[in-house]
Amino acid sequence: MLLPTLRHVLRCRHAGKGFQQIHRTPCRQWVLQRGQNTVGTGTGSTNASAQTNRAVGRWLVGCSGLVLGAVVLGGVTRLTESGLSMVDWHLVKEMKPPRSQAEWEAEFSKYQQFPEFKIMNHNMTLTEFKFIFYMEWGHRMWGRLVGLAYILPTVYFWKKGYFTRTMKAQTLGLCGFVFLQGLLGWYMVKSGLEEKPESYDVPRVSQYRLASHLGSALVLYCASLWMGLKLMLPANKLPDTGRIVTLRRFAKGTGALVFLTALSGAFVAGLDAGLVYNSFPKMGDYWIPDDLLAFSPALRNAFENPTTVQFDHRLLGIGSLAAITGLYLFSRRMLLPRRAKIAIGCLAAMAYTQVVLGISTLLFYVPTPLAATHQSGSVALLTFAIWVLAELRKVAK
Repeated sequence: MLLPTLRHVLRCRHAGKGFQQIHRTPCRQWVLQRGQNTVGTGTGSTNASAQTNRAVGRWLVGCSGLVLGAVVLGGVTRLTESGLSMVDWHLVKEMKPPRSQAEWEAEFSKYQQFPEFKIMNHNMTLTEFKFIFYMEWGHRMWGRLVGLAYILPTVYFWKKGYFTRTMKAQTLGLCGFVFLQGLLGWYMVKSGLEEKPESYDVPRVSQYRLASHLGSALVLYCASLWMGLKLMLPANKLPDTGRIVTLRRFAKGTGALVFLTALSGAFVAGLDAGLVYNSFPKMGDYWIPDDLLAFSPALRNAFENPTTVQFDHRLLGIGSLAAITGLYLFSRRMLLPRRAKIAIGCLAAMAYTQVVLGISTLLFYVPTPLAATHQSGSVALLTFAIWVLAELRKVAK
């Protein structure tokens, strides 16, 4: 009985060794190891991709914040009538402001050769000039900070391989817009430095160039914020029902109207149109003022007639408020994710706040603190509109 049992044990061990040898061949080990590595790499790459997206998203949102600062600072610079104090433009040289008394006097002497000093500020002292100079200098230096905040991280993330092919094209476009901003800024300032012998009006920059400068800044801001939020916020899985599709379209149209209203504010600012009819809801004694179409041809009134420009801005503001209210009421009837509801609620609250700020600015004859707050409010309203669109965006399949 012992011999057969030993033979059985030996056969089992031999069979086990054969089975192990089959599974331990180099080819089989390579296949198993490759499969394990593939699974591990897939999970790791997913986590790495999410971390990369968050890093790039934070950078873009941070850049949009810097653009917001530039818009606000630019508005204050215009409201304090400081934008024409620097009559030269040098990318590097002007980064160092005047230090000595002689340097300040030389800079002031250059300013005295241009229309703003001759017509408006001929009694200005050197101390007063220093204030408006530093306002404009601060705005220009902030613009250079924005440029570095876009360009340097772009180079870093590019070399690290953080960008997809689409993101490479998008970030290059953003950097191009930053460069365009600088050119448009100087192009705008030049229009206020030109001699106009046939005109005795207050020297000011072209409202067309001002609108171009502000409009490009808003495009840069919206694009950066949109890209950043998409990378940072996980997409809500909304069903593609008819009501959701309608809500998305409604939100897009509302966002476009908010952008157009903000842009029309540039024409109001460029023409000082906030000072012509300081009453609400009527414009003086009329709902529709009689000088609404005073210019010929009629199309000029929309961009050059202060009365028409203010009238259009009022209509766009009321239209934006009505659209946002409608969006809010429409969304209340739907089952939406919590973040989307909060975004729409913030948009509605900001819309009513912005209207109150606008009316107050008008009634109090455009005081600088209130006017600057109103301009900042327009960008805040645009921010919430972009947030709503990011929450309602369609998930890519």
